[in-house]
Formats: sequence, structure tokens, C-alpha cells
Amino acid sequence: MAKVRKLLLIDDDRVQQRLMQQLVKNFRSGPFELDGAFSYEDGLGKLKSGKYAACLLDYRLGDRDGLALLREARIDGCETPVIVLTADDSEEVDIAAMEAGAADYLVKGGLTPRLLERALRYALKLDETLAQLRELAQRDELTKVLNRREFQRILDEEWDRSVRFKRPFSLVMVDIDHFKRINDTHGHQTGDEVLRHVASLLAGQVRNVDRVARYGGEEFAIIMVETERKNAVDGVKRLALLLAEAPCIVNRELTIEVTLSAGVASGQADANSAIELVAAADRALYAAKKAGRNRVVGADGTMIAFKQD
Repeated sequence: MAKVRKLLLIDDDRVQQRLMQQLVKNFRSGPFELDGAFSYEDGLGKLKSGKYAACLLDYRLGDRDGLALLREARIDGCETPVIVLTADDSEEVDIAAMEAGAADYLVKGGLTPRLLERALRYALKLDETLAQLRELAQRDELTKVLNRREFQRILDEEWDRSVRFKRPFSLVMVDIDHFKRINDTHGHQTGDEVLRHVASLLAGQVRNVDRVARYGGEEFAIIMVETERKNAVDGVKRLALLLAEAPCIVNRELTIEVTLSAGVASGQADANSAIELVAAADRALYAAKKAGRNRVVGADGTMIAFKQD
């Protein structure tokens, strides 16, 4: 049985709400379920909830502007595709809707089930394509964790948030120990398997609010929000112990035990900018490697060795 896709209609006219319900019921494909919002505030809240496959938005909401609602939702990160409904068939409305972030706009007077259904299919397909492009732009192709560019964007945002609200966060730089030896001994395909294995474990074990990125080569970065340095160090220790219990199984004949070195720096305690924070965590990582690897070092000099190689 096909999954019901939920649509949101934001329109303060109850007659239009009933008409749109009837149009959706006459779609040839589906199934779709139409939910209504009758005010700017209610509509904005529902749209930003992320519960809907697509949204139909009236150009005018009483004395409020539907496009202002759309712009506000986009600023807050809402990516739900939106089709603007209007009684005005003009190029100005078309351009304004597209600039506000709409996927399409339709004139109410000429609506039919077929026309509305086709516009929705187009909007949903466009949204799927854009999601794939965002994934390619934000993710490392090999490991599927965030890439370095997306990591830098999130780090800058988290730094600004930390400064503004005086909240802690920590940055962890992680390096796979003796990775060159793995490549030289077993080949780069095996090295790729190890990278994927470590990335999967890191991404699967951190909290949902934290972020894991491939920083470069065999080095990963973890942004731990609302986390002091000491707690971040403890978190890295837990990850390292889990990795020790879960070696990389390449095939039936080859299992590779993997260890990590890590450096931890915390927000404004160890740096005056996001750039300095990366440098502080990187220095701590270098200290961990110089001290014998398979350990974590904090920017304050704290060191925890996981076990001897």
C-alpha cells in the first residue's frame, strides 16, 4: 500500500480550503492527505514542522503577505517545496514567488485536479533532486559524513552561537593511527574500508546534535555542542574503546584492528576564534601522536592513553 503523503494548505478562506480538498480527492495518483492552516502564525508553525511533503500557500492571508511567510520559513531552514496560489496572473507575482523560494505558482481561477497534481509532482521531483544535490555538496563521497566545507560552515555557526549565548562546545580532531601502514600493506581499497568503518562508528555513536566530518585524508573532526572539554575527552575515550571492540572486518580472511589519536579543544576556553579553535585541537592531536598515539589529549594538557599499541 502506497504511503500517504501529507500536504499543507495555508489559506484563510474556508471556501478555498473546501475547494482544494475536493481537487486533491480527485487526483489520479496518490494517496495525498490535505491539512489546513487558516492563519499566518498557524501556517508558519506547521510549515516549519517538516511534517509535510509539500505546501500550497495563498498569496494573500488577510492583511498579511504569504510570500513574507515563505521567506521567514526559508530563513529558518525550512526546505519543504511550496506552491503559491494567487488570483493574480502576472509576471510580477511569478517573479516575486520564485525569488521568495517557491517551487511554482498557480492561478486559482484556472485550477483543475490534473493541473494541481502535475504541479505537485514537479515540485516533489524538484525537491528530491535538490536534496540529492545538497547531499553531494555537504557529504564526503567515500565516508558519507560531512565534508570539510560543510564542517567549516557549521563550526562558524556554532562559534557564533557560543559567543552570543555564552554556551560551551568542543571540537575534536581525530586521526586514524598508522593509516599509511594499512594502505601500504593491504592496498588503498582496504584503506577505504577502514575509513568507512571509522566514519560509521563515529557518526553512529555521537549524539544527534553533534556533527562528524571528514577533515582530510584519515583525519576526522567532531563538533560536540553544549560540551565542556572534560566531557568531550571522556566522550572520545568511549568512542575509542568501542572501536577497539569493533575492528574493521574487510573480508573473511582479513580483520584490521584500528586505533585513534585525538585532540580536544573547547570553545572560548582555548581559542578566540573558530580558526584558533581548529589550531588548538590540531596541536593537541599532534601531542597525542607524538606521545605514542592511541590516546586523547586536551588543549589544557590532559592526556588519557587508551591502551598500549
